[in-house]
Amino acid sequence: MNWPGVIQAYRSFLPISDLTPVITLLEGNTPLIPVPGLVRKIGGNFSLYLKYEALNPTCSFKDRGMTLAISKAAEKGAKVVVCASTGNTSAAAAAYAARAGMKAVVILPHGKIAMGKLAQALIYGASIIPIDGNFDEALRVVRELGELNEIEVVNSINPVRIEGQKTAAFEICDVLAHAPDYHFIPVGNAGNITAYWKGFNEYKAAGKIMGLPKMMGWQAAGSAPIVDDRIIENPNTVATAIRIGNPASWQGAKAAAQESGGSIGKVTDEEILEAYRLLASTEGLFVEPACAAPLAGLIKTFKAGGIPDDAVITATMTGHGLKDPDTAIGQCQQDLTPIKASKEAVLRAIGL
Repeated sequence: MNWPGVIQAYRSFLPISDLTPVITLLEGNTPLIPVPGLVRKIGGNFSLYLKYEALNPTCSFKDRGMTLAISKAAEKGAKVVVCASTGNTSAAAAAYAARAGMKAVVILPHGKIAMGKLAQALIYGASIIPIDGNFDEALRVVRELGELNEIEVVNSINPVRIEGQKTAAFEICDVLAHAPDYHFIPVGNAGNITAYWKGFNEYKAAGKIMGLPKMMGWQAAGSAPIVDDRIIENPNTVATAIRIGNPASWQGAKAAAQESGGSIGKVTDEEILEAYRLLASTEGLFVEPACAAPLAGLIKTFKAGGIPDDAVITATMTGHGLKDPDTAIGQCQQDLTPIKASKEAVLRAIGL
């Protein structure tokens, strides 16, 4: 049977009815990739699997929530959808709105979006409105626009976004045939950690799994409002997808960590970039910098003795590395000066 998209695959777990038009790009069913080479590289003996959400249609996990948000907006008869975004949400909103024949409006912080993500929103036909402010100010404007009847907000403050995103937890359990012991995940606006915890709990309640994982969320040190327990007025990190100073799902994230026996920690940009390079060079997986935050957190936790040898660990890789090509290029130290077009010159250049 061909994969039908997350709404049809997990229909009984989702808030939809026969009146809901299903707007899908066949999102979901992303691979859970074992990365034993990375584990060996850091000296571990545990099992680590990465939920590679880069293989969703717009190359990020946001498609899971957006198929629900746009489908429910279509059910209401909405013609315009709006979101605040540092990138991935804008790409998903624009793509699914195009699929549904709706107009998408994206409010974004000026100069705070990775070019790969901006290119997606533009080509899908969204109206891009840059503002002189940060993400939190953009979200404030979106909330005000959402008070108008003809406009539907599709940020994660829309509860059906969380409903769609929880399906990734279902897929992890379907592949493993049980819940992991730990789940590591980046935390920005905090909707995803909230969604995964909801998904794991619903699967347990349905008798699909017996146990629950410890939820291990990670923020960037320059953008860690939950860890620092204060709103960050000017968040700053290389991981643009989690550069958020006042998360919409703050309380949901704290609850996920506390109820599961997990935690929310922070890692520096240097630690994020080291994990980012390590994953690509060791396992051939290219992710956006935000994905490397939970990997850096995992490495830190392991070095502190916090990971048992027999643990089964999963981690969410939220988006593709091509979302932010400038960061990748900036991390490479190769000299790209042209050389003579000859075999001898090439052999000298590679040291042979």
